[in-house]
Amino acid sequence: MLKRLGTSALGLAALGMSIAPAYALDVKLEQVADGLNAPLLMISPPNDDRRFIVEQSGLIKILTAGGEVLEEPFLDIRHKIEPLESMFDEQGLLGLAFHPNFAENGKFYVAYSGPLKAGDDLGKVLWWKHSNYVAEYSVSSGDSNRADMSRERIITTIDWPQFNHNGHWIGFGPDGYLYISTGDGGYANDWGIGHTPDIGNGQDLTDWHGKILRIDVDNGDPYAIPDDNPWAEDYTALKEIYAYGLRNPWRCSFDMGGDNALICADVGQNSYEEVNIIEKGGNYGWRSMEATHCFDYLNPNDHPESCNTDGMTMPIVEYKNCNVFEAEECKGLSVTGGFVYRGDHADWDGLYFFGDWSKNFAQHDGRIYVARNGGDGNWSMEDVNVTNMEQFNAYVNGFGQDNAGNVYVTATDTLGPVGGTDRIYKIVPAN
Repeated sequence: MLKRLGTSALGLAALGMSIAPAYALDVKLEQVADGLNAPLLMISPPNDDRRFIVEQSGLIKILTAGGEVLEEPFLDIRHKIEPLESMFDEQGLLGLAFHPNFAENGKFYVAYSGPLKAGDDLGKVLWWKHSNYVAEYSVSSGDSNRADMSRERIITTIDWPQFNHNGHWIGFGPDGYLYISTGDGGYANDWGIGHTPDIGNGQDLTDWHGKILRIDVDNGDPYAIPDDNPWAEDYTALKEIYAYGLRNPWRCSFDMGGDNALICADVGQNSYEEVNIIEKGGNYGWRSMEATHCFDYLNPNDHPESCNTDGMTMPIVEYKNCNVFEAEECKGLSVTGGFVYRGDHADWDGLYFFGDWSKNFAQHDGRIYVARNGGDGNWSMEDVNVTNMEQFNAYVNGFGQDNAGNVYVTATDTLGPVGGTDRIYKIVPAN
């Protein structure tokens, strides 16, 4: 356990990371869907060969096994979504998870940004932005390609001070519980309206923001607390919290193989991006840390040489952000989490495909990367070289995975959720 940590003296190898990519992995991208509008995710229900595409505007579409995107959406909740800014927005339909017994009960869950439900809290009514919801729906009894829109069961409602840092990936773990990621509430540096002044939301165990939550949607009303949640018996903390100290966990996933690790990419402030393996009770540092570097929320670009890191878990991968570092040494502006490959290509088994939204805000310059576990606890980060394109020009909003373990990447042309020209590619070996 590190007790004190400096930005200059840090030994990355000791933390399970390499400083530079070992080499570039050659891949090809095969287009599987186009004509989409800001796709954030593509996943399949258990034991189902359909792939479901989440669009930020509030639509879920089906990509059939035959490669056709059905004209009629599976789910349309655009009327429930907060109005989205066409230039850039972080609100919207953010997550989708299928119940482990989906084939029998038809239940699935969505996470979305909707109208503020602040009740009689005047401060929130005046200043806060929206609420993030997790809701349960079911498949229509008469059409397996359509959701039943007549009934929505709200599972969680979390009020949000700003439009950004929503997180709200959702997914069922191998334990059958539903996991929910939450960002720190938005704005910057985890301070300001809606943030705990002295320690930030990320470190506040009484606040919903900056956490991984874990709940039991099969019991309770609207849910129960798993008995082994870290603070299930602690009245000084929220019982739903599974892990904390996160800034904006933008896309998590459970490994289909191995030990089914939960991996989350956490968007940094200005200097560093990170990827974490989430463990029960883990503290991932924010707002005290930005990746493996000490952080001062009043001077975000000037990292202190030392800070107290007692009990904090360090990332498996970090890289430099182009907000601060020069183009030749930085890797992007905003990390985007992906999936561990478990497909048929044996050489890729266990590789974690992820990416970065873009190296440039004004130009679509997204990147794809892989993280490789060396077997000794050390992870390396490697570039991905797309061999069948002169240049991969897109913003990378998300990734996808099918039940065969293949991994996909979303390619978006615009800053905001507009246009309808976006695509999804399957990542395949170059040879």
